[in-house]
Amino acid sequence: MTSKWQYEVPTAGSKHLPPDSRYMEALSSQGYGFEVAVADLVDNSIDAGAKDVVIHFLRDGDQLVSLLVIDDGEGMAEDGLDVAMTVGGRRDYDAQALGMFGTGLKSASLSHAASVTVVSKTRRTRAVGRRWVMERAVEGFQCDIVDADFAQSLIDRYASRPIVWEGTVIRWDGVKNFPRHGGGGQTDRYLHRTINKLGLHLGLYLHRFLARDDFNITIAVEDVSSGTEYMNFGLQPLDPFAYPVSGHREYPLRFTADVPSVGQVPMTAHIWPARSSLDEYKAVGSVMDRQGFYFYRHNRLVQAGGWNGYRQPEQHLALARIAVDLPSKPGEVFRLTVRKDGVETGPEFASALETACAGDDRTFGRFMEEAEAVYRDARKRAGATRKPVIGPGKGFDPAVKDAIEEELPRIPREEPIAIRWRFLDDDVFFDIDRDSRTIVLNRRFREAVLGGRRGGLNDAPLLKSLMYLLLHRVFEKEYSGSREKDNLQLWQAVLLSAAQSEADRAARDNLQSWKSVLVPPPAPAADDRIVDDVPG
Repeated sequence: MTSKWQYEVPTAGSKHLPPDSRYMEALSSQGYGFEVAVADLVDNSIDAGAKDVVIHFLRDGDQLVSLLVIDDGEGMAEDGLDVAMTVGGRRDYDAQALGMFGTGLKSASLSHAASVTVVSKTRRTRAVGRRWVMERAVEGFQCDIVDADFAQSLIDRYASRPIVWEGTVIRWDGVKNFPRHGGGGQTDRYLHRTINKLGLHLGLYLHRFLARDDFNITIAVEDVSSGTEYMNFGLQPLDPFAYPVSGHREYPLRFTADVPSVGQVPMTAHIWPARSSLDEYKAVGSVMDRQGFYFYRHNRLVQAGGWNGYRQPEQHLALARIAVDLPSKPGEVFRLTVRKDGVETGPEFASALETACAGDDRTFGRFMEEAEAVYRDARKRAGATRKPVIGPGKGFDPAVKDAIEEELPRIPREEPIAIRWRFLDDDVFFDIDRDSRTIVLNRRFREAVLGGRRGGLNDAPLLKSLMYLLLHRVFEKEYSGSREKDNLQLWQAVLLSAAQSEADRAARDNLQSWKSVLVPPPAPAADDRIVDDVPG
């Protein structure tokens, strides 16, 4: 290897290589979660100056048919709509715009729907519409032109709710995670679960906008056959810094990190009060997830918690949160993900934190120490020093895992304890699999335990919580002593008896239900019969 190294690669011209139409498939595989995808659509509404945004789930009886996002922002004429529907379409973004790459609408929509239709109207133009159908998009970027009369009818459908003079409707059809068969209450359960998660996500990531008097997001559910509206409510902001009283009297405190390539980055450090039960504290994520940096871009939250390589999360820092408004030109130090649900930070930022100071010369490191001290002092006042445990894993409801993580310190770098149902012998209720670190429950008793409710990965949270509290110590020791073995036999006997009794009760109830269906009730006596029309 004697040739001289060339720092620049020489070229001999260029060649136009347009993307293959299969690029649309890659575009729809960006890993968008449902809530993140809908939030991306609402970002477009905010950029259009919308005051009211409606997220509308449409159902036909038990079947969910479409999802729409409607806003009263500045609409688009035909040329503007073509740009919006072009993959990577170039447009001039406002300095405070939430959009960035020109792919969000298409990528977010086609990640979750077989087709996306966009209909829009300005004050001076008729309604126009375009539609991407995934099947045709991959054949050559063929975008449908929506019939003008239909486009106008869709705008008229939402006249004054919220569209007045102008606005935009985005419609998803063939939504991939809608229940295929909605009977038996499946659609209602899906809507309850999905709308709750969507409301929390939008309330958190758009909380600064929702706190304004002139901006609203409404979620509604309508039956297209009957016109019945099942649900209609406005979202409330979920401010991750909205504690009633600070956990430390000298906080919040403003720090400045001097990052050479972007300049001074202001940060506001907060210490939450210990043992808060507010949604603003607990609904953000697990104890480990909710601590750390909260990055904002143009007032929109783009990362909720995490230390970005500065340090590892730990329970004693559960109360520490830092709000960081990203600079207008973040350079390579702060790189926002396409989905706008995370920020990658360069080593410059971590280095700047080491020397970051507040106005009183307090260091950022001292803030971390004070946040940890508030947490530890609260534990001491509670009069309990609890031993670290191996945490719960698969099979436990997220709320249960969160509560256990809040109350019990974790043994670091240990695989969590899972819990699952599996068929076991008739004479046991549970088993312990040390190799896979799993509590196994006898599936023969699952139906009786659930009381007829539908099972799932995280079902029976009460029972599973109690089993964890009984058995987690077993996994924290290499072997069980005689006393522990005796306890296991005791718990096995009592729980087996209780499960068998529960199963017997369920069997009797089922038999009684069948009898009531098969045997008609006796006719009422003559004096007991109801008379509908009493003569005067």
